[in-house]
Amino acid sequence: MIATKKTTIKPKKEAVEVIKEEPKIVLSVSSEILDDTDEIFADAFKLDKEIPGKPDRYFEAIGRRKTAVARIRLYTRGDKVFLVNGKPYTEYFKLLCDQQTAVASMNKMKCLDKFKVSVILKGGGRSAQAEAIRHGTARVLVDFNLNFRKRLRKAGYLTRDPRMRERKKFGLKRARKSPQWAKR
Repeated sequence: MIATKKTTIKPKKEAVEVIKEEPKIVLSVSSEILDDTDEIFADAFKLDKEIPGKPDRYFEAIGRRKTAVARIRLYTRGDKVFLVNGKPYTEYFKLLCDQQTAVASMNKMKCLDKFKVSVILKGGGRSAQAEAIRHGTARVLVDFNLNFRKRLRKAGYLTRDPRMRERKKFGLKRARKSPQWAKR
């Protein structure tokens, strides 16, 4: 049996530093503009001390539909824009129905003009991309505030649509279409 010696290390009093936090300032909003969701956003809009070179704080989530994948970043600070692959969503989606689908979860929670949203899209067609953005923004809003879950779930924006294109089978022209049959 080997005997071990127990040692304790005590820090010197000179080496201990006291760190004080500076008070944070809350943005004031006029009472005429307030609605039921502004109380929920009050904590997110606190002004932090801007440190040059420090990256902005954000919430991130991924939304999917068919083969489209959308990576969503929700910034609480910065100019309030909705960017899709570096362009405003109205420029990226030409059709009005795709624009409305893409921002549906943000409109449901009345917070389209309260955040900076950055989206990186890959794969799929335009309508699948719009639905992937809707799915991702719903997920990121739930990450931001758990109280949003009930309303977004009821609207069906948190459910991943599992429908995918069926694969082509060998001997067939498509998934189920067979070559034309000739009797003679």
